[in-house]
Amino acid sequence: MSEIVQDPNPRFAFEGCSVLLDVNDGDRLVFARLSGGAILKIGNKNYSLKPLIGAPFGSLFQVENGEDGSFLSRVLPIKQESNSVNVIDDSRDNRELVDNNEAQTLTGEEIEAMRREGAKGDEIIEALIANSKTFDKKGQFSQEKYKLKKQKKYAPKLLIRRPFARSICEAYFKKYPSRIGFIRVDALSLLLTMANVTAYSDVLVVDMVGGLVTGAVAERLGGTGYVCNTYKGNSPSSVEMVRMFNFSDKVIERIVQSSISELSSPKTASLEENNQQDGVLNAEININETSTSDMVVEDIPVTDDATVVDIVAPESKIIKAPKAGAKASKEAIQMWQENGFSSLIMAAQDQDPWSLAKNVLPLLSYSAPFAIYHQYLQPLATCMHNLQQGKMAINLQITEPWLREYQVLPSRSHPHMQMSSFGGYVLSGIRISTT
Repeated sequence: MSEIVQDPNPRFAFEGCSVLLDVNDGDRLVFARLSGGAILKIGNKNYSLKPLIGAPFGSLFQVENGEDGSFLSRVLPIKQESNSVNVIDDSRDNRELVDNNEAQTLTGEEIEAMRREGAKGDEIIEALIANSKTFDKKGQFSQEKYKLKKQKKYAPKLLIRRPFARSICEAYFKKYPSRIGFIRVDALSLLLTMANVTAYSDVLVVDMVGGLVTGAVAERLGGTGYVCNTYKGNSPSSVEMVRMFNFSDKVIERIVQSSISELSSPKTASLEENNQQDGVLNAEININETSTSDMVVEDIPVTDDATVVDIVAPESKIIKAPKAGAKASKEAIQMWQENGFSSLIMAAQDQDPWSLAKNVLPLLSYSAPFAIYHQYLQPLATCMHNLQQGKMAINLQITEPWLREYQVLPSRSHPHMQMSSFGGYVLSGIRISTT
């Protein structure tokens, strides 16, 4: 069997790669690993994912009917002749419309007959519009909503997206935010920026959010430097989410793991003992205005092959992605013990930030930046106070990221009516010498 050649930045979906399937503009999000026999259930029918293999990421597929049944067909983009937008002055409204289920004259039997005859979804939608008594009386935007509603029912669309840090974070935050510690995409971006993650950096990561932070750091490093996932005790946290990124072997080799005790040199161990003797471990402070805060799919589980329960591969061998997070070499550990890491990112939703920070901060080189994420403000405020009292860091600040999306349409723009109001908090600073 020939090996699959991995592209470090694939533009086309290949067999064995991970994809994010967006059904009907975000109504359903599914992670899948493509194979010749993989199928996806949309509604009450199964559709083969084989047409997706070889298609560029960002391609749109639509359900169509044929002689052999329904299948996914790629929708080719239509070239626009002009970029100008015609704004229609529409004075129609819906005040005279009565929803009594008598507006549609096309019956369900007639629609099924059209399907049996091989009518496409768009043709069915046009027939529904032509047989609607109230469609012409609707306003312009109501007509668009009507078309979208019928399209989701009679002509479902599937967008194939490339899994990378932003799309994976957005998908999990929308469906299962607790699995990634409620990290919103702007908070993830802030972590990477505050930690100054750049090429050839050696980044220390405490990742207890399934591997999202580890994958985001490795994606930015692009096969240079190292990302080392550290942990307390004997068992590292799972980073299975890294498999979704379609990393090449070159990038996978740069993702390693090592325990805090292994990385700690005798010098840092003595510093840790001194810090534990200080009277700052159990400090409690109240949250008030003096805090230096800027204030400024159905199912998406992570399995061994990064697929979901409603995707199966009958009579086909599932191609698994290489597993990331090998044990760090002795040479690398010795190098980090002597020189320290260039930056630190912590995202441990079930751990106290200070109990971890006092152990991992000495592993950084002097003047190295760090960024700590937590869902709540009080644990970060306590950690910040202890860092100040122990004179372990400078330039400390707590930031609450804020994100607002806007709907932009001809003649009107406004914020989305429903949006996320909370994205957690990030404590950032620079490590200094305590001697």
